[in-house]
Amino acid sequence: MTQTNMHFGKPSELGASLIEVLVSILILSFGMLSLGAMLSFAVQAPKMSAHRATATNLASGYIERMRANKEEFIKNNNKYLNDINFDGSSAKYKVNKNNCTYPNCNSATLATADYDEYKVAIRDELPAGGIFVEQDNADATKTSGNLWILWLEPNTFAKLDAGNSDNCPVSVKNMNPKPNCLYVRFKL
Repeated sequence: MTQTNMHFGKPSELGASLIEVLVSILILSFGMLSLGAMLSFAVQAPKMSAHRATATNLASGYIERMRANKEEFIKNNNKYLNDINFDGSSAKYKVNKNNCTYPNCNSATLATADYDEYKVAIRDELPAGGIFVEQDNADATKTSGNLWILWLEPNTFAKLDAGNSDNCPVSVKNMNPKPNCLYVRFKL
């Protein structure tokens, strides 16, 4: 015995056809794929934020060390200014033995010790981290400059903001892979 639909006089269908079930599964799977992509970004974003916060703290500490040894920073060819030490590798730096202990410590050896310590700290705390500092030559007092902290975000399938920073020094703009950079303009 079949039920009839009173309005149209045709038998009513009970349940869903196989095609309708497959279409609904297809739509559900597209939704799940987008949720999966969003989840991978949600997992990676806090790590990127932590790297940026770490770079900010390291930059602040290095600037404070330069501020404490201002007379060295004002000199031409001072020890706080070095060639960019970012090379994109994660190899550990070895600490140079610096004889900056009383009574043998002067402003130049203190600056060298500060640079060596921060070079190691940046590499230890950021993936493939590096530092670059330049003095602002337009400043007559020679107490201002630019500082960059550079690092590589780890490779993941859903890579966010991979080296898309426009705040990098010119010398690393064409590097592959491109680093992320934190730029700080400072005045001692």
